[in-house]
Amino acid sequence: MDGTSLRTAHTYELSPQARTALRALLDTAFDGEFDDEDWDHGLGGIHAWAADASGPLAHGSVVQRRVAHHGVWYRVGYVEAVAVRADRRREGLGGRVMAALERVIEQAYDFGALGATDDGAALYRARGWRLWEGPAWACGPGGTGPLPDDEQGCTYLWPTAARPLPQPPEPLVFDWRGGDVL
Repeated sequence: MDGTSLRTAHTYELSPQARTALRALLDTAFDGEFDDEDWDHGLGGIHAWAADASGPLAHGSVVQRRVAHHGVWYRVGYVEAVAVRADRRREGLGGRVMAALERVIEQAYDFGALGATDDGAALYRARGWRLWEGPAWACGPGGTGPLPDDEQGCTYLWPTAARPLPQPPEPLVFDWRGGDVL
């Protein structure tokens, strides 16, 4: 065994030290491009992280979001804050974290969703996540409408036994939140 453990916990179960260590991992892994809103988006759900004696090596969380499609609102497990420490990438840690989050989605949600970076998309595709090829919208303070171009074409969905996945051409309409909607 390599001394790496995989843990899961709800946000409320994380000690202040654990929160600080996980946030530090994300800040470092995203080269300073992970801000307070990004951190906030990953809180309030289930965290999965790999760690060894040096601290956290990889992290991801799944939080509940509401997503509408063709007039029906779904309870969706939305994956956030997925990162692997730079010196431990390509060792399968991201896959272990995602497997834990996918188990949560399977048991608790209608389907899974996430917004992928170009760097992360290969991991999700390899795990069976499907690129949403329709439009992405948001139900926000100014009404319901399409998301900006930079938030189109990055949404991936995870099927569960609960329901078939939505299909284009109708848009997926995400609940509003501050910062990036996806």
